[in-house]
Amino acid sequence: MIDPTSIIDKRAELAGDVSIGPYTIIGADVKIDSGTVIGPHVVIKGPTSIGKDNRIFQFSSIGEDPQDKKYAAELTRLEIGDRNTIREFTTMHRGTQQDNSLTKIGNDNLFMAYTHVAHDCMIGDHVVMANGASLAGHVSLSSHAILGGFTLVHQFTKIGQYSFAAMGSAITQDVPPFVMVGGKPTRPHGINTVGMERNGFSPEDIRLIRKAYKIVYKMNLRLEDAIDELLNLDEENTHLGEFADFLRHVSRGILR
Repeated sequence: MIDPTSIIDKRAELAGDVSIGPYTIIGADVKIDSGTVIGPHVVIKGPTSIGKDNRIFQFSSIGEDPQDKKYAAELTRLEIGDRNTIREFTTMHRGTQQDNSLTKIGNDNLFMAYTHVAHDCMIGDHVVMANGASLAGHVSLSSHAILGGFTLVHQFTKIGQYSFAAMGSAITQDVPPFVMVGGKPTRPHGINTVGMERNGFSPEDIRLIRKAYKIVYKMNLRLEDAIDELLNLDEENTHLGEFADFLRHVSRGILR
């Protein structure tokens, strides 16, 4: 399962069924759980932990030092969950001491070729980053979000669950849950109806989310007033609560 041309540091910990391709380098303090397949010419640097049943394709660089001028070789980490697909030339960097010293990636995500996850990013589950999409440092990318090809996300930006960014989007402010953005300059363009339908949202949930979008983006309300209006729609609806909670904790203002 381990090609003889690969280089595995004696301080790395690999489950017995991990597969390592030719000329791959696994550094010290790397932990890889069962069922994970690492292709040829991959470099993984620790401290990095990789969960079960991941597939990492050739020429990826995983767990490298953060691209941050303040970084001074402090001990920081990258954590990757289970069943992620990491395609060719993807780069994922460890965290920095200025944040939580951690870059963290959840489960069942797809990172297409040439994607980049910078230091201190937090990524949920079932995320798709299409070819060339890149996250700057300290970005939060919530579960089921989709970034189209060559989307760029500014540092410290938050992107909500089930949101969708069209190809070539430049995201400089927070994107609330369920919202679609795109164009030049990048602006909101309604809600991600198709994504919600595919994930089992009821027609009533989608109707309420569409009304919530109109409150936030069409009524020229202050954000605080928009939050109150969202909750007045249906205080018991979980998705509206998530929408309102996201708006309460925006870090860079919302894209609108």
